[in-house]
Amino acid sequence: GSFNGWDVTANPMRQNGHELYLADVAVPPGHHEYKFLVNGQWQTDPACAAGAPNPFGSMNSVLELSDSGR
Repeated sequence: GSFNGWDVTANPMRQNGHELYLADVAVPPGHHEYKFLVNGQWQTDPACAAGAPNPFGSMNSVLELSDSGR
């Protein structure tokens, strides 16, 4: 996503032993757009209702983090 320069190798996910994949990512406050790369295909986050159009004619998922000091 925009928080890691869209580097597909920066935050690899790992399977948690079930059907979920996880990654720990330190994301600073602000507006961030992201997608998941699944088996070579970009996909939006099905758990994220917020989206924004991207320059490729599709949508990105959007994460807004406030600077609450926590």
